[in-house]
Amino acid sequence: MEENNFIITINRESGSGGREIAQQLGDILGVKVYDKMLLDAIIEQMNIPEEDLTKDKSWWDNFLSLYRKFSNAKDIDFKEKVTSKAIYQAQEKLLREICERESCIILGRTGFHIFKDYPNNIKIFIVADLEARVKRVCQTMEVNPKEARKFIEEVDATREEYTKRYTGVSRYDARNYDFVLNVTNIPPHLVAVFLAQNIRLKFKKD
Repeated sequence: MEENNFIITINRESGSGGREIAQQLGDILGVKVYDKMLLDAIIEQMNIPEEDLTKDKSWWDNFLSLYRKFSNAKDIDFKEKVTSKAIYQAQEKLLREICERESCIILGRTGFHIFKDYPNNIKIFIVADLEARVKRVCQTMEVNPKEARKFIEEVDATREEYTKRYTGVSRYDARNYDFVLNVTNIPPHLVAVFLAQNIRLKFKKD
């Protein structure tokens, strides 16, 4: 890993605005944001479970091309051809390769666990009161409060099960993070600015 590279890992409760915060933080810091949909799509296209990334010297150029393609797409459509375990292993492999080459933000994907021993890593968990999360989901998904609450419960339960399955720890354990932020009454852009200021102080970024 390059000495000056840093990794920001962000976990969030469903409906907390964590994705928007991650995207705005990426814009401020000038780094890419990687999440499940993007990684799965790129892995599918690159057949990463069957290939050794280090064997192909041009894989990084191919990856950057795919990143631009999928990060600009509103909808990503691809067929899942590998098992959940294979997907997880491929994602971990890809994330480690990415972080060897550049600073980035990882949204979810148990990044807090994968990079827990990396020195240039800040681990963040974004939470918010349930009422605020329900309201946000109602607005973004155009559903009623009952549907929004059900969606939040299902997504959070799925993420927790996924995290425990592959890491053996709970994503709700505050000891896994450097920052746990309740953003109920704070606009996403202010959260992003706050985090950017602290990240720049830690890593001495201009």
